[in-house]
Amino acid sequence: MIATVGKAALRRVALIYNPQSGQHSAQRDKAIHRALALLRDEGIDAEALETDAPGSAKTLAKLAMRNGYDTILACGGDGTAHEILQCLVGTDVALGVVPLGTANALAQDLGLGTSPVNAVRKLLTATPTQVPVGRIFYTAKDGAEHSCYFTVAAGIGADALLMASLDAGLKRRFGYALYMIEATRIWATNSFPLFSAVFSLNGSGETRASDVSQLLAVRVRSFGGALGTLAPGAALRNRSLSLITFKTRSRFRYLRFLLAVVAGRHTFSDYVELIEATAVDCRTCNGSKTAIFVEADGEVLGALPARMEIAPQMLTLLIPPNVRP
Repeated sequence: MIATVGKAALRRVALIYNPQSGQHSAQRDKAIHRALALLRDEGIDAEALETDAPGSAKTLAKLAMRNGYDTILACGGDGTAHEILQCLVGTDVALGVVPLGTANALAQDLGLGTSPVNAVRKLLTATPTQVPVGRIFYTAKDGAEHSCYFTVAAGIGADALLMASLDAGLKRRFGYALYMIEATRIWATNSFPLFSAVFSLNGSGETRASDVSQLLAVRVRSFGGALGTLAPGAALRNRSLSLITFKTRSRFRYLRFLLAVVAGRHTFSDYVELIEATAVDCRTCNGSKTAIFVEADGEVLGALPARMEIAPQMLTLLIPPNVRP
């Protein structure tokens, strides 16, 4: 379910960019300057704001909102967009994404390509559209429950362990290749511990329980790159979660499924199932002392217990012409 709020009428635009995102700082700086020039040539009041620490993108977004900016462009990867959208959900300030990071799944799903400047050109004719977003409640290091919104995906288990193991410096240096190296290491060494998941299937109170070793809530049609269309039927407009559940600890079954994903030939089975649900509650199995990590949009959040659902508030997202989210 989506709602169009009118054609883009960008008047005041803040470009928030992470100088540490992606691999090529010189190209990134050039892209920011070209994007500013392009916006200003269209008569738009545009300003670039640089993050200087983890969490500062959200602070800058709040400042831009207080200063009357109607649109914020997240110039970075999915992590930058994730941080900014936390304060935009439920407001009429629009979010646009400009691909400048290591992982740019949201930009790929919106048909924005890989060129930052071309993406800005497409955003000039985009439609501000209200879309549902996921929300995940999780347990932070201090033991307290926190929550955040997500647009691309949220995961519990091996994928969150992967995100937790990535070194930021090596990520900037090696980019996507580091994901592949760490994923292989985790596949070879992780025990894939089981945890309990209770699915709310249709909003009527019907539930279903399973023990799983990995759960991924997908919100986008396509991740681009090797993952492509991971969860058929998933889309930003949906008011449900497309949940890929691994009900196995077998490395062979994990590997067989992931190789099929890369080949674009994956199917689902009793061991790897695709479930549509309105919410899912997850916690460690009785007696287990293993910490199982939780992530959203590639950002490690904390550990179980956790709950995923569709948030009641909507996000205003800039969607280019001819794209059906």
